[in-house]
Amino acid sequence: MPTGVHLPNARELLFDAAERVLLLEGVSGLTSRAVTAEAGVAKGVMHRHFADFDAFMAELVLDRAAGLVGLDGPMAALLEAAGKGSVAGNLVEALEAVFSPLGVAVPALVITRDGLRAQLRQAGASRFPLIAEGLAAITAYLEAEQALGRAPEAADAATLAHTLIGATHLLFTDRESGPPDTQAVRSVVVGVLQAGRPRSAS
Repeated sequence: MPTGVHLPNARELLFDAAERVLLLEGVSGLTSRAVTAEAGVAKGVMHRHFADFDAFMAELVLDRAAGLVGLDGPMAALLEAAGKGSVAGNLVEALEAVFSPLGVAVPALVITRDGLRAQLRQAGASRFPLIAEGLAAITAYLEAEQALGRAPEAADAATLAHTLIGATHLLFTDRESGPPDTQAVRSVVVGVLQAGRPRSAS
């Protein structure tokens, strides 16, 4: 497509293309040329909308992180679920949303690109957006459930959230056969919640 053609949705077009490239080709395959080729646009389209490729990737990550916690996002739904359904079931849904294919790929992308980390710092964002947003929402959810007596009241909600995020992340990384099934995630969630409950005195 010629560079001069106006694309009203150029940013989203490029973001969607970048996601596809990242998930299919991995971190090493994510280049500006690969993104514009996947989007079917000229290379100049990216340069017209973003200062450089690191700026583009930072905006991609921040945009997707905002979607995670937006009014229609899964983290907003998690907070609204306090007091409803089962605590473990609500957490399983939230963790599977956090560790979507993009959520798993982003930490590796951030680790390998100094320029991207600099852009995120400049924007005042966490080093690992998506995961950070999920962590904050899960902490807030657990605090709400603790107030309702449905989650371990003696445990620190932030510690439980960090444990859930860390343990679940391990399930989703380094899996050639694809992501774990829901039952595997549920087992982790139930185990962490049970560990957070004080043991009865013998």
